Amino acid sequence: MLKLAREQILLGQSVATKSEAIALLAGKLTEAGLVEAGYVDGMLAREAQHATYLGSGIAIPHGTTDTRHLVKSTGVMVAQFPHGIEWDEGQIAYVAIGIAAKSDEHLGILRQLTHVLGDEQAAAQLKEATDADTIINILTGATAAKEAQYLTLADFPADDRDQLLLGAAARAKSAGWGDATMVTSLLASDPAYLGEGIWLARAQAAQTGWVLATPSSALKAGEQPVNAMLLLCAADSSHLPQLENLAKLAAAGQLATLAGSDGLVMLQAGPASGLAETFTIINPHGLHARPGAMLVKVAKEFESDIRVANLDGSGEAVSAKSLMKVIGLGVKCGHRLAFRAEGVDAEAALKGIGEAIAAGLGEGVH
Repeated sequence: MLKLAREQILLGQSVATKSEAIALLAGKLTEAGLVEAGYVDGMLAREAQHATYLGSGIAIPHGTTDTRHLVKSTGVMVAQFPHGIEWDEGQIAYVAIGIAAKSDEHLGILRQLTHVLGDEQAAAQLKEATDADTIINILTGATAAKEAQYLTLADFPADDRDQLLLGAAARAKSAGWGDATMVTSLLASDPAYLGEGIWLARAQAAQTGWVLATPSSALKAGEQPVNAMLLLCAADSSHLPQLENLAKLAAAGQLATLAGSDGLVMLQAGPASGLAETFTIINPHGLHARPGAMLVKVAKEFESDIRVANLDGSGEAVSAKSLMKVIGLGVKCGHRLAFRAEGVDAEAALKGIGEAIAAGLGEGVH
């Protein structure tokens, strides 16, 4: 979880260029003892490779992999530029978050930041903020509206349906969605059978989210198969779209797809449409800014609507044409990305994306 102190927030800054903004952030990272003095060269080199502007007035300058040895400790500095800086041609940044990361932990920072900054209203509030606490609350999500979260529990060694439900409940509890009372109420409940081996359990919770649990071996509850257990933890109404998708999947006879590797994608997208492919990321440092931008660039070359989910992450499906959303998936080396394309050039889109990923997304991975 990203933690910020007031001394990490630089309010009301005014510089003329992007380079000056980066030098300011690098200097503050150095003063804080997070990096060696030469780290600024890595930050400027990263910008030369690809601008780190995310959208919504936000930029995230950080160093290259070659300068990671200059990082003493992972951390960030946040500078606010109320008058704006042209970060890239036609792209104005009002907030720049300088990141120092020793290894891939910066992906976790990026994931949290991009999730918060994807809100246009939050970006405007960052621009207009006049105190450090407001910026801290926005960046750490304290003032952000909570969205439904997604977790998986694959191949769980359950002996029966109730044990599978217990595993799902424990997963939700460990994520902080509920407490022991929630687990107790779930175990006293009777899950609903939706059909095609899919079961649904529900509980009131502190955070809305879904857990998709699948057993390691074939199970039955009475005469019905148990291929997957869906646990809905409900704190508000943000789960309603997924309930609608469940109804659509049932009507289309596609509930069984929920027990597959991209079950959470189906829960969010509804009945299958278009074409789907899954590719594994081979970049040693995952989808940081440069390969992430290359993936988005390839996706934007096609007319089709393209969605992508990290099967080894949250499972949330996002637009493959949004750099902010793609980086927010927190993709590391070896993670599997499930793509779904719908449109006139869907087949060509998936082929192009697959080829780009196999080629290393601009990093020359072999």
